[in-house]
Amino acid sequence: QVRLVESGGGLVQPGGSLRLSCATSGNIFSRFIMGWYRQAPGKQRELVASITSGGLTTYADSLKGRFTISRDNAKNTVYMQMNSLKPEDTAVYYCNAKLSVSNYWGQGTQVTVSS
Repeated sequence: QVRLVESGGGLVQPGGSLRLSCATSGNIFSRFIMGWYRQAPGKQRELVASITSGGLTTYADSLKGRFTISRDNAKNTVYMQMNSLKPEDTAVYYCNAKLSVSNYWGQGTQVTVSS
């Protein structure tokens, strides 16, 4: 069983930054496609960004230039640097790991952007 644990969420003012981390158990992290999703109240969960085992990244069009996903295979961890945060970025952010038909989720971390 693979366990994903997110951290780094919190309350930040508009224009501020946060860095989310997702630590993953097991010894096959480097093979996973890792992703960050978010779900705002009353909305569907949406993909924010993903990164392949080889480091290829994809982003939601609306977030390009503000968010950066990265991974450290030696630490079994994926990160997301979020800059120039806006109130509409407020959501629960979830870490996801995919490998073939296997799909794992973390418990989520709350990000609130408010003055």
